[in-house]
Formats: sequence, structure tokens, C-alpha cells
Amino acid sequence: MAHQVSKDDNVTIPDSDPDTNTSVARFDEALEQLALARQSDLAAPNTEVLEAALDVMAAPDGLDALYARVPAMEAKGVFTNGDWGQPAILRPALAVRTLRQGAPDFTAIEALSELRLLAVAMGDYRHPGISAEQARNFLTQVTALNLDLLSGQMSEADRERPQGLGEIVNSLYQFLLNRLGYESILDSLVDEVRRLLAQRPIQTDSIKQMVSQIAKCLFDPEIDTTGMHKAARLVSALFGPTKGCRDDPGFAVYGERLAAMDEIALSEEAKGFASAMHETGMVSPYHPMLLRHLRDNRDDLIPMALGLSITGNDVLQCYRQIVLQLIDEVVHPETSQAVYGLAMFLERGALFTPPVAAGLWRQLELKLCQAASDRLSVVFGDAHPPRVYLLAGVLSLLGQPLGVGQGNNPTCQSVIGLSMWSFNDADFLLQLVAWAARDDDVLMRFEGQHVNSQNLQAGLAKVPPTDVDPVSLILAPHLDRIYGEMGRLCGVRDDDLHRWINPEMYGWWVGHGFLSVISRETGKIHEYEDFIRHFYASYHPYYNGNIPIIHPQPAGIAVTDSGGRLVGRHAITILRVNLDRDGEMRVYFFNPNNDSGQNWGQGINCSTESNGERHGEASLPFAEFASRLCVFHYDTRELGDVTVVPETDVTCATELGRTSWAASYE
Repeated sequence: MAHQVSKDDNVTIPDSDPDTNTSVARFDEALEQLALARQSDLAAPNTEVLEAALDVMAAPDGLDALYARVPAMEAKGVFTNGDWGQPAILRPALAVRTLRQGAPDFTAIEALSELRLLAVAMGDYRHPGISAEQARNFLTQVTALNLDLLSGQMSEADRERPQGLGEIVNSLYQFLLNRLGYESILDSLVDEVRRLLAQRPIQTDSIKQMVSQIAKCLFDPEIDTTGMHKAARLVSALFGPTKGCRDDPGFAVYGERLAAMDEIALSEEAKGFASAMHETGMVSPYHPMLLRHLRDNRDDLIPMALGLSITGNDVLQCYRQIVLQLIDEVVHPETSQAVYGLAMFLERGALFTPPVAAGLWRQLELKLCQAASDRLSVVFGDAHPPRVYLLAGVLSLLGQPLGVGQGNNPTCQSVIGLSMWSFNDADFLLQLVAWAARDDDVLMRFEGQHVNSQNLQAGLAKVPPTDVDPVSLILAPHLDRIYGEMGRLCGVRDDDLHRWINPEMYGWWVGHGFLSVISRETGKIHEYEDFIRHFYASYHPYYNGNIPIIHPQPAGIAVTDSGGRLVGRHAITILRVNLDRDGEMRVYFFNPNNDSGQNWGQGINCSTESNGERHGEASLPFAEFASRLCVFHYDTRELGDVTVVPETDVTCATELGRTSWAASYE
């Protein structure tokens, strides 16, 4: 439970300006009125509190006064009835826009929310929905995206905001920075950027914004950044990875330099770009310029510029025409990340599957419907035709099946589908993209019945997502509606509906065996030990006959916070089970929630890069993963002997579950 407070928790700032005390008193009164109103109307607006909060923020020491009132604000409902009521789902990039560009009320509640997260991060307030580590990570990213305020100087846009909002935001940033500490922020910012990049997300715009702000700090003579070698490497990878662009000369100058380079210089440029790209997962906007220059002059250097291995080069040479066509159509500074997608797509060898090449040729010629074109233009702009952004997104998804994320949307079921199809059924994915982009619908079958997405009611996502990659933007709403319709077609059945939906939705490879630890009839945990034994006998190599996972398998987990408390149920895919370097058996899985490095409490920390994970994977020791599992599919013909599963492992998993999320279902 959140900390409950009384009026005694609210303090008057000593020796402060009389105007400050007046503003604080007005805020306290508005807070009390909101609490009273909420007793009879849970939807009572918090407008008066937000207006009073802005007055306090503008007063001397006002932020200190509001910081002291964080528990009271939470207890009296300032943050309920909106996204701010669930701090774990807030997105730093959206928070920055709200803070810097939002209307007064939205700026006010975002500022109050960040004061709340600061209190959580500093250990002054405990919130049931977000841990101190998560709060610090969030504030690290927010401060990174606001590093242009570091010197205290405001832009014209900030200065011209109504009601002194520019000054208020600037003061808030300095307040956060003074308490978090600048040096720790820059260090942790660099670590946070590197941690996120290690997961190789398809969407990197917000990460690149953070690197841009780091660059401004590194080149500010007023800031001591001695020894920041990791920061310098990130900045150079994005803005100057090669000799030809090390000074970030701009596109026009770099184009002139390319035209004057000889073969040796071009080779060095190609190697430099490829090295930086594969080291970080970021693509410099100068990289597409080199590829387009090589395409016209020295296309024999393209494999080097993409950093291809023998495998990737073999694919390129076998399918040279389509690869070169893709470079011509897709590779631009505005779509630079598609270069990494293309390189990894070639490395995966998926083009050796004949339907994939044919599907890409169709995609190159595809005429988009107006609805798809409009959505792409609104989100990604009009520097290039909408079809170019969609093609770029297709390449990124085909090259990075584990880099797709659901954004701030309840679409995990759809996103794990995109990942699985990209991973092992790419031609089907291309078919779905063609239907959605050209025809504005998607066709599937459920138990012999055709399901068309076009006229279906919304699924879990009531509003189409916009904070996602181009393929998800076009395809996820259709998939979300179809998944919901399949659930409706199931009607009332004697088991969890995912048992029937998943094989029909995702493909033949989904195991026909299915177990849920939550009884459909009672809604309670049932036969927990037997559930765990079956999972071990299905997936653990020591007990399933050493059979590896052939295809990714959808599963349902109970996500918990850092205190082990249930947050909600979530769809993931199980990818593989292997020993790590220390000889511990781990489950490697794909989590579509944008950042897989999570703390689930009880010492259960999802690892993303230190225990043998491939880019985009998360992993946990087998028993710890099993403790959060609530449904899984398996092959009934390949089930091992459940009687040989050690009782110590079963007890470990069930006790971790029962003392955390499962307590809600007992």
C-alpha cells in the first residue's frame, strides 16, 4: 500500500517568501477539496490542484514544498484516472514532450509526477507501482533528454511559454539535477544508453536523442567530462564513426568528401561505419550516404560497409538484384536504422527461403491504401513517401525479430506474433504486411471460420498505437482486433482460451499441449506442483530427453514489481533453454515490453547481456522463470518423465510463486 498521510505530513517551508506560503496554503486547500470530492465522485477533476501547483512551482522554494507533499498528493488521488496513476508505464520521451510542450495542466501533472518519482528514487517515498531503481532509470532518461537545460539557459520556445511554464520546467530540471547529482546522472545515463542498445531495439530515436544530449555536454567547455571515454565512444558512433565524418561536417560537406575519396579511403570509411554499427546497434546518418555513394561507384565495397560475414555476403551475392534495389529504395539518412536491419537480415540467411524474396519484391512494388499512408506520414513525417518508411520497418523487423516492442500499448499478444513470424515464418509476415498496408485488413482462420479484421471492434488497444515501429503501426491494430475476435468466437470453454487461440493465431508450431496454473472454473491456483513438473519435463534438457526448443513458444507470465507484488499477466515467447557460462540452466525468452531488464522481486532480476543472452533476449535461471509462469504450450509427444524432476526445484519455484504473485490467486 502507498504511504498514507495526514495534514501533519504537509510542512511549511521555513523562512520562505510570504507569497510562497500563501501559494502553498492554497495548494493544500485544493488538495483537501479534491480528497473530499473524490469521496462521492471518483472521477472528480483535479484541475484546481494542478492550477495551484503551478503557482507553488513558480514561487521560491515551491518545489521543496511540493516534494514534501508527495505522499499527500498520492494518497488524495492527484494522479488517479490517467496514465500517471501507473508510473511504471510512463515513457521518458513522452514525458519530455508533455513537460516542454504540453498545456499548463499536463505540464503541471507531469512535473508533480517527476517530483514523486524523485522521492521514490531517493528512498523518501515507497510506491507500490514502481521501484526506486525504475524511478531512477526513468529520471535518468528524462534528464538526458533535457540536458539542453543544464546551463540554466532557456530556448526562445521555452521563454515564450504561457504562465511562466518555461521557467517552471527549468527550475524543476535544476531541482532534479541537484538531488540526483550531475556526475552520477551522466555516468548512469551512458550506462543506461549502453544497456538499452545491448538489447538492439528497432526503435532508437529516443536513445539517439539521449546520445545527442551527451554530445552537447562533452563539447561544453563549462562542463568537466574528463575520463568520459564510454560517452565519447557513443557520441562518435552516432555522429563521427569514421575519419571522413569525425568532425560531424554535415551532409553536404560529407558528400563532397566522399566524391574525392580513393579506394583506400572508401574502404576505411566502410570498415569504420560497419564497426560502429555492429558495436552499438546505432546507425550514423552518414552511413546511408556512404552506401548510396558505393551503390553508384563501388558496389563491391557494400558487403564491407554492412559488416557482413561470409554467410551474409553469400546471401547478398545470391540475391544481389533485390538487395541493391532495397538500398536504392530504403537507405536514407532519415531511415538510417534500416541499414542495421538489412545487414542482420542478410546475416540471418532468411532470403534463402524462396517465398521471402518473392514477398520482398511484392513489398517493393506495393501500393499503400490511403489509411496506411496517412498513419505513416503522421508518425514518421513526409521527407520520403510512406512506403519507404514501411519498407524500412520491414527490413528492421526481418533483421531484428527480437527488437520489436509494444510501446505504451496493451498489444503484447500481437507483438510476440510479429516477432515469431519474423523469426521463423518471414513470408507469412510479409503477406500480413501486404494485406494491412494495401487492403487495410487482415485475413485469418479460426477453427475453419474466416476472420477479417476490417469491421471488427477494437481489441485490448482501444486507440491505435503511434509510439511503435512502422510495421507495428500498420499491422498491430488488425492483429489486436483478430485476437480479440478469436476470444469471442471461443465462447465459454473449460480452459484458458489461449489454449485454442494461440495455435490458430500464430502457427502450426505452437504446441498443442497446454497447461494453465489458474483454474478456469475457480479462478484459483490449482495443481501448482504438477504444473511446474510438466514445465520441467517439457523444456528442461535434463528431463525432456535433451530436446531443444525448435520454434519459439508463446507463454504467459505473471509480471511482478521489485517487491514481488503482482503487476499483471503478460505474453512472452520462450526461445531456448541452455547452460550459461557458470553452468546454470537458464530460460532465454523474448519480452515485448520495450525493455527486458526488469526486477521482479525476490532477487529475480531479468538479465539481458551478462549471461549468454543474444541481442534482444532476456534470461532467468530455470526455477526463477518457472516461478513466474502461469500458462505454457508443449508437445504432448515429447513430454519427458515428470517423476524424475527434483522436488527441490519444484519446491523452489512454487514457493517463489506462492509468496509473490500467486498469493492473489490462492
